[in-house]
Amino acid sequence: MGFASLYPSYIPANEEIAAPLGFSYTTVAMTQPSLSPGSADILLFDLGRVVLDIDLGKAMTTWAGHAGCEPAAFATRFVIDDNYRHHEVGKIDDAAFFAGLRQSLGISISDAQFLEGWNAIFAGEMPGIAEHLARARTRLPLYAFSNTNPPHVAHFSTAYSDLLGHFREIFLSSTIGLRKPDAEAYDYVIKAIGAPASRIVFFDDSAENIRGARAAGLTAVHVTSPDDVTNALLALEI
Repeated sequence: MGFASLYPSYIPANEEIAAPLGFSYTTVAMTQPSLSPGSADILLFDLGRVVLDIDLGKAMTTWAGHAGCEPAAFATRFVIDDNYRHHEVGKIDDAAFFAGLRQSLGISISDAQFLEGWNAIFAGEMPGIAEHLARARTRLPLYAFSNTNPPHVAHFSTAYSDLLGHFREIFLSSTIGLRKPDAEAYDYVIKAIGAPASRIVFFDDSAENIRGARAAGLTAVHVTSPDDVTNALLALEI
């Protein structure tokens, strides 16, 4: 999409990576579904950039500090590759994931230093989400579905336990062995929830995940800002 011409040269030309790095650019929102009071039985939320704010730039800064270089020296080498995907579905352990990062980023830091930066990406709650979830849980069952990995699960489960306590269940790619946007992942979650797919309103910030969710029959809201969650809940009168 030509991000390199608009942003510093070390911002990856990949929306899925550039957005969590904390750099701001205009994301074209997908057409939102038509929602009305009574049109949902279940609310299903992605975590990153919907419930929890993510800033991958914090990881880059931490790793660069340990490596004695600038983040620009290696940030463009961070990609969603097989190593990343396999870690998110439990096919490789943390040590193997960090070994892959060590090679792809070209920096020699310890697993503990990688872990420090990896968990630094969590930048707090998304604006207004705590109030939304507290109110919504009194009206409908809430679930979450996240592509994630064991170190992040261990971190956010403790750091954000009160916020995440609003969910009846959190489906984690690293636990179920399936990740968005694969059809099998959505089918697994829909079956586990036990509601018709069309009656589940799903919130996610990734256009790719929204397309996959809609293909699976979910009513999917593309979240490009906290207002998208607010507006959807208003339409549902929640």
